[in-house]
Amino acid sequence: MHHPLPPAPGVGYKPQHYADIMADPGAVGWLEIHAENYMGDGGRPIAQLRHLAERFPISVHGVGLSIGGEGRLDPDHLARLKHLCDWLNPASFSEHLAWSTHDGAFLNDLLPLPYTAETVARVADHIDELQEMLGRQMLLENPSSYLAFTESTMTETEFLAEVVRRTGCGLLLDVNNVFVSATNLRLDARQYIADFPMDAVGELHLGGHDEDEDDHGAPLLIDSHGRAVADPVWALLDDVLARRGPAPLLIEWDTDVPDWSVLAAEATRAENALSRAAERAAA
Repeated sequence: MHHPLPPAPGVGYKPQHYADIMADPGAVGWLEIHAENYMGDGGRPIAQLRHLAERFPISVHGVGLSIGGEGRLDPDHLARLKHLCDWLNPASFSEHLAWSTHDGAFLNDLLPLPYTAETVARVADHIDELQEMLGRQMLLENPSSYLAFTESTMTETEFLAEVVRRTGCGLLLDVNNVFVSATNLRLDARQYIADFPMDAVGELHLGGHDEDEDDHGAPLLIDSHGRAVADPVWALLDDVLARRGPAPLLIEWDTDVPDWSVLAAEATRAENALSRAAERAAA
């Protein structure tokens, strides 16, 4: 079994950065890949990943399983995921709390869920099946929300805590998603962090967002992963680290991907935030 991810900055791996990463492996402590990009057979992507896995702990992040969906998990998708995790033996595996399939159609955007006892049961059943199939614990990521359901009977943090209690899964806390959801739903981001089950957090995510406005001219943030992390999200990260202590911290940048130097600079900023948190913890 691999050691868990180190409490250091990681980056979402992009093939165009392969040579830079191999030339400067000290810039990051670990790498994250999207499972769906490596679930086929062979070829250059798999060969590169094997090389990277010799140098770095690898985290596998899935976006296509539709953990919150109403139907059963796709057995073919599960089997390919298991094959990937069996040969790669990643340090961590995570998935989104969302659903992306509906009546057999795959929706590219991850759709939110109402937080009810019924949804808890469904999500917990899917996580139980996944963890049993993979033979490993998974981390569940908090979503970015653009709307809230009137039928919800619990808060998002209560929902996540209950899923953890039932399944023994861990959590992936995406700090940008907290900021996006809090802005869009007019919630207090710091209160959300205070309520979050930090004991279960195995990984943190940071990414950029785009600013838009809704039909009424109110700010609407879109979780785009297409730019640098915003200052208020870095500030919220400090709040998270003060409660959680240093943790594996990922910089996500999936669209308009910049040169390696830009990503490495974000990783350095993450390293500084982790160092400050470690100093505070030691004081």
